[in-house]
Amino acid sequence: MFELLGISLLLVGLLIFNSMASLVTAGAWRVCRRFTTGWSAQARARLIFFLRTLPAFLAILCVSFLLVPAYVAFEPRHTTEAISVKLGLLALMSAITISFTLVRSIAAWRATTRLKTDWLLKAEPIVLKGVNIQTFRIEHAFPLIAIIGVFKPRLFIASQVFSILSPDEIAAAVAHENGHIDARDNLKRGLMRACRDALLILPTGRWLDSDWAEAAEEAADEYAAQRGNGVALDLASALVKIARSIPKGARPTMPAGVFLIGDIETEANGIRWRVKRLVEIAQVGLPHQERRSSVLHTIIWGALAISVIIAGSFLHIQNILVSVHVLIEQAVQFLR
Repeated sequence: MFELLGISLLLVGLLIFNSMASLVTAGAWRVCRRFTTGWSAQARARLIFFLRTLPAFLAILCVSFLLVPAYVAFEPRHTTEAISVKLGLLALMSAITISFTLVRSIAAWRATTRLKTDWLLKAEPIVLKGVNIQTFRIEHAFPLIAIIGVFKPRLFIASQVFSILSPDEIAAAVAHENGHIDARDNLKRGLMRACRDALLILPTGRWLDSDWAEAAEEAADEYAAQRGNGVALDLASALVKIARSIPKGARPTMPAGVFLIGDIETEANGIRWRVKRLVEIAQVGLPHQERRSSVLHTIIWGALAISVIIAGSFLHIQNILVSVHVLIEQAVQFLR
């Protein structure tokens, strides 16, 4: 019973901590979003990614350094406490949620692997200036320019793109994709997929996912535009041409990866906003936000490091673990 009760409490702890933190971070972003409009897209994307993955990080941290040590240290090995129906249902809900997230992540990874394998069988290796990864030309109904892969990314370009776009527009589009590679957006997307909210009935995570996707695309646009005002205009022109050439009802059919025209970009408003922004960048230049982005990056990593140090120090403070165990006992009694 000791082990079974401990596992149940661990699962419930993950559910509660993750749910509460998800609501807080999503709410904080909804309030603070308007204050980041003047930031660079890179800084916004970093902040949103931090807020999106923070709940899962904090939940694992609290359970690992507080709940589990307190339970192991002070709960009698031959406890007579039984698992109540309420506690069991919450533990089951948490287990189902974790399992669902794992299954969905694995399914997306396997589908992407199969898709990549299928594309490689029919792909023609090519060499493009400014591209340092393997690049392939493929036949595809969708005029895609896509990056697939986390640790060994590959660039895939549909054949019709070479006839739709000029050489300068292709170079601008490739520079955009290099921005995704430099930011490790495929890895971030995978981590965010693994950090889905414990409370699936609430759309808090979807808000952050959508805003991050927009900010990540804008950040890649900014990355490309750093090469010059002409590149910004070429990228804007490439977006318009590719959007107009998409066959009705065609989809990129890529469960995991980043591509020039994607889920949100197939909507007219998404394309219009990106093109307008690129034209503005070409006219007035990029905002000088590098320092802010670097400071934000340092603050985020510093906060994570301090959280781990503080949580680790709790293991050596007996009174804190005693208090946590008292809370565990009260929670078990409340759920009877």
